[in-house]
Amino acid sequence: MIYLDSAATTLEKPGAVPRASAWAMTHLASPGRGGHAPGMGAAKLMYDMREQAARLFHMGDPEQVVLTCNATHALNIAIRSLVKPGGTAVISGYEHNAVTRPLYAIPGAKVRVAAGPLFDQDGVYEAFQREVDADVDAVICNHVSNVFGFIQPVERVAALCRERGVPLIVDASQSAGVLDVDMEGWGAAFIAMPGHKGLYGPQGTGLLLCGAQAQPLLYGGTGSLSARQEMPGFLPDRLEAGTHNVCGAAGLLEGMRFVSRTGTARIHRHERALAGRMMDRLERCRGIQVFRGPRECQSGLFSIVVDGVDCEEAGEALAKRGVAVRAGLHCAPLAHRTAGTQDTGTVRFSFSAFNRPDQADRAAAAVRGLTAAKY
Repeated sequence: MIYLDSAATTLEKPGAVPRASAWAMTHLASPGRGGHAPGMGAAKLMYDMREQAARLFHMGDPEQVVLTCNATHALNIAIRSLVKPGGTAVISGYEHNAVTRPLYAIPGAKVRVAAGPLFDQDGVYEAFQREVDADVDAVICNHVSNVFGFIQPVERVAALCRERGVPLIVDASQSAGVLDVDMEGWGAAFIAMPGHKGLYGPQGTGLLLCGAQAQPLLYGGTGSLSARQEMPGFLPDRLEAGTHNVCGAAGLLEGMRFVSRTGTARIHRHERALAGRMMDRLERCRGIQVFRGPRECQSGLFSIVVDGVDCEEAGEALAKRGVAVRAGLHCAPLAHRTAGTQDTGTVRFSFSAFNRPDQADRAAAAVRGLTAAKY
């Protein structure tokens, strides 16, 4: 199988990731719940994981790194902390349902969409300039579109938010581990990310990097201040109620170590080169529309539409040919409305550090096979 669905979950992991998770399952207990060796070992691992994330994402205090179930969990905490009932949020035109659904669930919340044209960073920035004012509770912007691989101008949006005094939430679901994510440089209120994509950790892990006061989404035991009924006021305890996913954190730590050793710039070059190689081949084919941006705007994932073939049927046909992809709306209908693909959806191809050039070539040949009978 040629696995090209890493934007959903990276399937091939560094060998240390599953080994660490398996070891933690039988050697570590719950951090903060006992002075015995398994409990103390778990506490050390959790701190090591936070420290690794702080280094990778340019944070001064590892305690501001919160372990979550996934990026959606992290985004819900961030959004609920900043956008109040009746409040206003400004979002990009390429946001995932992990952003739009939590906003929709806040009573009376108003959402302004800063929708710029696809692969037009200046247009996106100008849209934010028009929409961001003193009435806004928060700005939310993904670093990379999960549908099109469009790298949005997060650095410029962050500078705009600092200038206008508006908190920024960054969804780094498609950039963490691939592009430089700079908590300190951006001055973001929160950055959310999954552990199971570009960080090569297990499913069921995510991180929330906190630069602002956060409100708990879950309430319960933390192993600290147990005599009080209020949640602790300090991080990470304030946001980590209940038993930690220590096995997941162990794997995530090893995934981040792999990313740090390899280097995000090297991973990005590799993924973008493979995506570019495949796009070059597909752009020569009649009946295939490739959504491709300039080099500085394109990550290692891209989408296509096959003329006359439903995207879900195309995805199923490719699966039968041994190519694993994602087809449909990708949980991001807003992105499709912005780009004009809401009626067709797209077939998405996304690469990882473990894909090879021959896999890009074979996948392109499989896609060409979908149109061979027609053309």
